[in-house]
Amino acid sequence: GVSALLAIAHVQLAMPHGGEAHARKFWQGVMGLSEIDKPAHLAVNGGCWFAGPGFEIHCGVEDGFLPARRAHPALLVDDLRALAGRLERAGVPYRAGKPLDGYVRGDIADPFGNRIELMQKV
Repeated sequence: GVSALLAIAHVQLAMPHGGEAHARKFWQGVMGLSEIDKPAHLAVNGGCWFAGPGFEIHCGVEDGFLPARRAHPALLVDDLRALAGRLERAGVPYRAGKPLDGYVRGDIADPFGNRIELMQKV
């Protein structure tokens, strides 16, 4: 048979050395994901992994870190207005996105300045 791509298993986001506590506060505390254990042979490099329904976000330490301001994951959400309010209360600025047929969307940045797009089907 012909091989086929099925889904995105995880998205890797870069962060500076020592950013794990900030990543946990954001991805667990604000965004509501669950932290999952990194395999021991990978955990020695630092970083942390988080899981949502059917996807994972991996935060990896990068030497000479620079935030990704254009390249980004786009995450589907069920209630963008409620999430935007929660983000604002947590001190995470939310900016409404440009129109896209079938969606309302907006942008935030993770604690390290990486762009994250949020999308809700309408």
